[in-house]
Amino acid sequence: MNEFNDKIEDFLTYLLMDKKYSSNTIDSYKRDLFKYRDFVCKELKKNINELKKEDLKNYLSYLNKDKLNSKTISRNISSIRSFYKFLLIENYVISNPIELIELPKLKKTLPTVLSEDEINQLLDINLTDDYSFRNKAMLELMYATGLRVSELINLKIHDIDLDNALLRTLGKGSKERIIPIGDFAIKYIREYLNNHRNNLIKFKNNDYIFLNNHGKQLTRQGFFKILKKIAKEKNIKTPFSPHTLRHSFATHLLNNGADLRSIQELLGHSDISTTQIYTHINNKRLQENYNNFHPHAKD
Repeated sequence: MNEFNDKIEDFLTYLLMDKKYSSNTIDSYKRDLFKYRDFVCKELKKNINELKKEDLKNYLSYLNKDKLNSKTISRNISSIRSFYKFLLIENYVISNPIELIELPKLKKTLPTVLSEDEINQLLDINLTDDYSFRNKAMLELMYATGLRVSELINLKIHDIDLDNALLRTLGKGSKERIIPIGDFAIKYIREYLNNHRNNLIKFKNNDYIFLNNHGKQLTRQGFFKILKKIAKEKNIKTPFSPHTLRHSFATHLLNNGADLRSIQELLGHSDISTTQIYTHINNKRLQENYNNFHPHAKD
């Protein structure tokens, strides 16, 4: 198992140093590969360079028996496939046993989007203390820019230019992008930074914009907990996640006339096909509105 661990650590270092992957992405690879390692070492009792295609098929069956959804299984297989490509480059293995393993077919689902009314409900926060001003600034900023949660919590003071209404963020693959910020978000970020953020600092100062109740950088889990609490208070019934704010940002831009290329740039998508999912959301809503409101839509 020690040899297996060493190769996984070499691969993770490669992702960090050469590929410039984010810590969240690397953690995902790490979880998938450690799960694979445990199966190989404990169930198959084989070394990493002894594995054949049948062993990988057995692992795929094991994942299915574990009742994981197809998306999770697909991610696990993709992680292992990347790992073996690295091992081939390093000449540690002479063949890739997972090369011909087919990924499970993923059911295509449209992302959840909040309506503009639901967004307005969510953003209508009663401003009573430092934390509520922080929450207002965070949510306004997410909806104004379409940031990923990881991008939001990693923002530092120097990443925002309030005078020019711009922010700088590093997205997937450490790709930098500059995003404009709307007036509402600017107003509440300025208020939070000038009058409330310093009150959240407990012992040691840091450069992160959004801090938790310990004065440290807010975590993804902490943000989600805050978001769920606000949604419950506002009686918003639509099930959603932090990423829903990003989907809502893109969909509302498209609904109000923004072109797809501009939305692609704002979201930091490398491929326009990823952004095109929002046209499908738009088309679905158009069909629903037609069916609901046209007098001859239904017999």
